[in-house]
Amino acid sequence: MADAQPHVQPLSDLGESIAGELGDAVASTEIINGELVLHTSRDALIKVMTFLKDDVNCQFKLLMELCGVDYPEREERFDVVYCLLSLTQNTRIRVKVSTDETTPVPSLTSVYSSAGWWEREAWDLYGIYFSDHPDLRRIMTDYGFEGHPLRKDFPLTGYVEIRYDDEQKRVVYEPVKLAQEFRSFDFLSPWEGVQQMLPGDEKAEEEGAAEEKSGNA
Repeated sequence: MADAQPHVQPLSDLGESIAGELGDAVASTEIINGELVLHTSRDALIKVMTFLKDDVNCQFKLLMELCGVDYPEREERFDVVYCLLSLTQNTRIRVKVSTDETTPVPSLTSVYSSAGWWEREAWDLYGIYFSDHPDLRRIMTDYGFEGHPLRKDFPLTGYVEIRYDDEQKRVVYEPVKLAQEFRSFDFLSPWEGVQQMLPGDEKAEEEGAAEEKSGNA
């Protein structure tokens, strides 16, 4: 006799089931763009993720992605978003936890070994600290890089620029020097047309009004 397969539940039922099993560890659930989103706290994160991975009706065995989101206006400005996949349920789920610039989020390396790389990226680009991570260091920016470039308050030009100095025969770091003043572009598509009045446009309007007046005469 074949082993009974777990029932693939609708997302709303799955969310209610998870919330019922985990109780206060789940702050809320919602469905966004056809995916179940679960909100939890830093203290309950390991418990929630272990349950999602091991429970027979969940079996979210794969951590597909971990990323940060920055909301500078909030007291806890960062969301850490975990994207999980269950091949058994043929379902994805997102888990969100919030934190600030100084409060660490528990590392998930004890639950998902692949989390180590994702957490290093979130630390490098956002400055989100993960406690108990075995090797939390930068992974994308260079050694000695200042700041975290995906924070929304990080300057577009950065703080330093890197170039190869032919005289010194090595790479050197220098403060950013802009060759021209920073300009703000409107990014209008040429197919949309220019919205503002350009020099000379008033002549075309005057000629059009004169033609219309002569035609009505």
